[in-house]
Parts: sequence; structure tokens; C-alpha cells
Amino acid sequence: MELIQEIPHLSAYLAVDEVIGHDHPRVRDAAARLAAAASDSYDYARMAFESVRDTIPHSQDSGDPRVTWRASDVLEQGTGICYAKAHALAALLRAEDIPTALCYQRLAHDGGDGHVVHGLVAVRFNGAWHRQDPRGNKAGVDAQFSLDGERLAFTPDAKSNESDYPVLYAKPHPVVLGVLRAAPDRPYLWKTLPVAL
Repeated sequence: MELIQEIPHLSAYLAVDEVIGHDHPRVRDAAARLAAAASDSYDYARMAFESVRDTIPHSQDSGDPRVTWRASDVLEQGTGICYAKAHALAALLRAEDIPTALCYQRLAHDGGDGHVVHGLVAVRFNGAWHRQDPRGNKAGVDAQFSLDGERLAFTPDAKSNESDYPVLYAKPHPVVLGVLRAAPDRPYLWKTLPVAL
């Protein structure tokens, strides 16, 4: 699948905003700790990915009722669903000048009927975009950081009407951000997740 930049200029994928606030002290501190231990930008990106994947539980997996959407809140509270974890990873990567996009998949709803939009990121290395999924591993999910073939949490199944969205967004999709902001808790959020973009 060819990934398509929503905005042609790479600078858009380094921008700071309310959600991907990589100028926030909490994000800067986390980025500085990772950067001090990294040997190069690739090593930093892998470490940032593994940190978000492994140290911030997916709130559905852990049963945490809190809803986070700002990168700084995800890092502070240590919880979030896929979108929130993607926002946190994007902030950590942009903090070290690694262009990072938000991207999405349409998947069959876990444990229910219908479909749901799943969030992940794409990083720019060696002149190409590479999708990464920091959702968090569990039984049946083994996402890994990779620039040599995708190692995502989920592979869409066309027979189940699942698909990859090819667009690389510089900011969270408005539909995604809207449901996150409107949800008082995760059980409510789970009932209002977008089914398509």
C-alpha cells in the first residue's frame, strides 16, 4: 500500500499542537531520558516506540477507565487507547526531529459487531514512511519496531471489510479527536468509537 502525505511539506509532521505537544516539559523530559541512552536517531525511535508500547498499558487491556488524548497526559497518567498512545509516540519522535504522522486502520470491532477505527503512527526514515503500532502487545498481538517490513499489531482482512487508510495525517483526525474529547470515561468511549473515517 502506498502511503499518502496529507500535507506535502515534511515540516507539518514535526509541528507541535495541543495534542502532540512535544514542547511540554513532561514530553521533553521523557525524550531527553531516551535520547541520553540512544546511539542514534534509529535507536532513539525504537526505544521511544518500545517505551510507549510496553510501559503505557492500553486502557482496554488494563481496565483503566481514564481517557487521555494529549501526549503529555498519556505520559503522566500512563494510560490510553491506541489513539492516545499514538499521540504520545508522535510527540516523543517529533521532540527529536523525526517526522511522524498519524494513520489509521478500519478493523472488525474487538469482541463486538461492526467495525472500529484503529490508530497508529508512521515514521520517516531514509526517505520513506514506515508504519509502527505502539498499541501494546497481548495474546495474539506482537507489534515490533521495524523499518524492514511492517510488524503491526493487526493486518486488515479484506474478507471482513477491514482496510488500511493510506493517508498520513499531520494532526489527529477530527473524528478521532472528537470522540476522545467527548468521552467522560473509557466505557463510554468504547461505545462511541468511530466506525470509519
